[in-house]
Amino acid sequence: MLLFSCKKTEEIQVEQGIQEENVEEIIAELYGFNLNDYLLVEDTIKRGDNLGKLLGDNNFNPSEVHNIVEKIKDTINVKNIRIGQPYTLVKYKKDPNVLAALVYHPNISGYQVIDLRDSISAYTKTYPVTIKRRTIAAKIEGSLSLSLDKEGVDQSLATRMSQIFAWSIDFFKLQPEDRFAVTIEEKYINDTIYAGISKIDAAYFNYRGKDLYSFPYKRPESKGIDYYDEEGRPMKSMFLKAPLEFFRITSRYTKSRFHPVQKTWKAHNGTDYAAPTGTPIMTTASGVVERAGYTAGNGNYVKVRHNGTYSTQYLHMSKILVKVGQYVQQGQKIGLVGSTGLATGPHVCYRFWKNGVQVDPLSQVLPNSEPMDKKDIPAFKEYIKPLKQELDTVINQKF
Repeated sequence: MLLFSCKKTEEIQVEQGIQEENVEEIIAELYGFNLNDYLLVEDTIKRGDNLGKLLGDNNFNPSEVHNIVEKIKDTINVKNIRIGQPYTLVKYKKDPNVLAALVYHPNISGYQVIDLRDSISAYTKTYPVTIKRRTIAAKIEGSLSLSLDKEGVDQSLATRMSQIFAWSIDFFKLQPEDRFAVTIEEKYINDTIYAGISKIDAAYFNYRGKDLYSFPYKRPESKGIDYYDEEGRPMKSMFLKAPLEFFRITSRYTKSRFHPVQKTWKAHNGTDYAAPTGTPIMTTASGVVERAGYTAGNGNYVKVRHNGTYSTQYLHMSKILVKVGQYVQQGQKIGLVGSTGLATGPHVCYRFWKNGVQVDPLSQVLPNSEPMDKKDIPAFKEYIKPLKQELDTVINQKF
């Protein structure tokens, strides 16, 4: 005869003549409660539900509810209970009208227990997280997002990769012959539930026949992680390509353009990016807000000085979100697209100054971000060596 114990994985051989009552019985548990003694009732939070209502529906009076909330408030924020999240009522089998505990799942990472037995207590349990690493290589099929989806990758990776290569790749003009590879770490809860991408270890694009590598690296004196190519050059330019994330260029910088409002030929010293009203406008580089206000021609506008050489200006905003003298970081939202001033429709007119003269930003060779110190390059190259080799191995196998 073979018996099993929940506390031992090996088989226990019971010889004839030994009293079987000494052999440990199977004990099933969930959330730390013995299912031989407790009944579990599962449900989800509905509109109008809160901890007070759940406890009140299970025979707790208002005074008892108040006492419970006071005792657990330092452990569980009862205001964070959200519609659609699962919870479990733990009841005594011998008396199903008595609630022994309430288990709430705020997210897939774990659960919170409000133990109502004896002295009231609360605690949080977090499921174990496993990190799995893999390298993906594929050709562009339609878009980067669609290509990653076919590889079964979290769609957030498309956004992250487009941010890494934003200064060297036009993601609106990817072609079927373009290809990419990326080494990522992914999180799994309880080794089975997918919980997204933990980090990118290395990335590669072959764009218009040119090989582009990118590696995240934290320099000794740096406060954060930046991305560099295989030679230690920063991937990030001092300027973004455009002040909008998604846009359509409707008018370029030119010395002669027929003005749609003034009905006359004149220079257009900016680049117009059309987008719906309310679309966030980003500063293309870090700097200090030099001006922010309204004029009849510009409408609501913001001008940012980046250093002694460069300044940028953003016109026709529906709303200004920064103040004069405020420091803004590259990519920070400084206003919303509108059609104030001399404008026929919602857009942002982006103007660019170099040494006090307005120039066409699309024709400029713009500087990169702060380069890596030469003394750090040997350590960087040693660090990326196995990462690049791993990428190249998969790339060569795939293509």
